[in-house]
Amino acid sequence: MVILIGVAVVSSQLGAQVRSKARLAQANADRNGALAGFARVLMGVNRREELWDVLSQEIARLFDVRTIVVAPDPPGEGGRHLVVKAAIPARGDLDLIDGVAARWAFDTARPTGPGSDSMAVSEWHFHPVRGGNVAHAVLGVAREDAGTPLGPTQLPLLASLLDQAGLALARITVEEEMLALGKIQERDRLRAALLSSIGHDLRTPLTTVLGMLRAIRPETPVQQSQLDMARGEAERLDRFVANLIDMVRIETGGLDRALEPVDLSEAVTAALDDLRRVLGGHRIAVEVSRDLPLVLADPVLLHHCLINLIDNAAKHGGSRGKVVVRARAAGEGLALSVLDEGPGIRPGEEQRVFGMFTRLEGSDRRGGTGLGLAIVKGFAQAMGMEVAAANRLEGQGAVFTLLIPPGNLRQVDSAA
Repeated sequence: MVILIGVAVVSSQLGAQVRSKARLAQANADRNGALAGFARVLMGVNRREELWDVLSQEIARLFDVRTIVVAPDPPGEGGRHLVVKAAIPARGDLDLIDGVAARWAFDTARPTGPGSDSMAVSEWHFHPVRGGNVAHAVLGVAREDAGTPLGPTQLPLLASLLDQAGLALARITVEEEMLALGKIQERDRLRAALLSSIGHDLRTPLTTVLGMLRAIRPETPVQQSQLDMARGEAERLDRFVANLIDMVRIETGGLDRALEPVDLSEAVTAALDDLRRVLGGHRIAVEVSRDLPLVLADPVLLHHCLINLIDNAAKHGGSRGKVVVRARAAGEGLALSVLDEGPGIRPGEEQRVFGMFTRLEGSDRRGGTGLGLAIVKGFAQAMGMEVAAANRLEGQGAVFTLLIPPGNLRQVDSAA
């Protein structure tokens, strides 16, 4: 009897262990199968909206629960406003308590609701869908009987499924960024091709027109006035075309530079001479001392920078406004500024004014092609300089400053 009882006890324990291992093995197999099936489904998902639908449906099927997915709208706005993206069964917005629980789960990237350490009064158990340490969406699960949605043994499987959803979301995000980048590159390529085509196709006939206008000799004062006007407009168009070609050179990396010592006083004088028709009745003040150090710059690029800055000041500083060209020491470097008497620049737009085709409303940066200041910035950076925009401290108007670092200065040899 003792032997039989001992054998029965041992056999029962062994059988229990075998049954326990069998159940564990079956549970692991089911878990691995669920993960593999979910991963297989996610491979065919290429859009965020489709991901939220698949996640909601699969979690509802695997755990026999109600599900809801909430995420920011639009994506990437820091969760400013969470909206329902998918739900099984379909439903609208969450009520106040559940909405607060979902927001807490999104902001903290931690579970909330029944069975968690926060917002246990909520009907829904919310889990964040993370990408790294940041939540990109929140999955909520609940039961019809308002009981605890998931048991302790089900939470690891849910966490694994959400990790896979996070990986799929990261893949979709990368694909969206690559698609957006491809569109930007294609747009920039087409824009560069268009600018190049327009610039080069106009340059030859425009050069001919300018040559003919300069060769014509008027016979009356009326003809002289008409000829001056035609020359001025043709020269302005020539500058626009030159700006188009220069911008293509900047964007395509075909900008050549040859740095050499340049006298700022002579450079300013040359620029003003080329713009004498544009300046017309404007008052011009040049405050450039001749004892300033020479500037290491490309003479052609610096000339274009000055022409665009002065032309911009004349164009937007009023028909009779005063244009001031000033060069002063700025720390160990120099600051070459062009000041106008226009309305100035709206606060916060100081950097945007240097964008391509930018013409700001409510300021004196209107009219023209919107390329001049963008070219100034590109040329300045090519020469190792920077350009800044601001409103004048004294009086009304804007000031554009070319900042020349100490490395671009060359002292004049007094012995020479």
